[in-house]
Amino acid sequence: MPSHIQGSILLRDVTEADLPIFYEQQLDPDATQMAAFPSRDRDAFMVHWNNKVLPNPDGIVKTILFNGQVAGNIVSWDQSGEREVGYWIGKEYWGKGIATKALTEFLGYVKTRPLWAHVAKHNIGSQRVLQKCGFKISSQDKFSDEKVGEIEEFILKLE
Repeated sequence: MPSHIQGSILLRDVTEADLPIFYEQQLDPDATQMAAFPSRDRDAFMVHWNNKVLPNPDGIVKTILFNGQVAGNIVSWDQSGEREVGYWIGKEYWGKGIATKALTEFLGYVKTRPLWAHVAKHNIGSQRVLQKCGFKISSQDKFSDEKVGEIEEFILKLE
C-alpha cells in the first residue's frame, strides 16, 4: 500500500445505494475531461448500470470504499474476446493512492491474463496507477467522440 494513504481501502459488491454516488462522481467536469469520457444524464446512467454493468455475467464489479465512504468503482468485463479493466475515482479522492491500492486488490479477483486497460494520453495519474500495478504500454489509438472530440489513448496490458 502506498505510504501516503491515511485510512483503509475495501472493495465490496456494488449496492443500489452506491449508484447515486457513482452518478455524482461521473458528473465532475474535471473527471470527465481527465478520463476523456462524457458524463451521462441520470436516466442514461442508471439504465447503463442496471441493465448492462450489474447484470453482466462476465463482469466483475466492485465499489471502492475509503474509510467507509464510497470513493469510486472498479470493473472488469469481456470485450471482443479480451478482458478489460476500468475504474472511476471521485475527484475528492484523487492523489491519495486509493486507485493504486484498489487496483492492486482487484487484480486478485480478476485472474485472466492478459488484462487490458485504455487510458487517455493526457491522464498521467491513471497511467501511473496502471504502471505501478504492472501494466505496460502495448499500443496507442486515436478516435473521435462527438461529445469529447478527438481522443488519443494508450492501451496497456498486464501479462
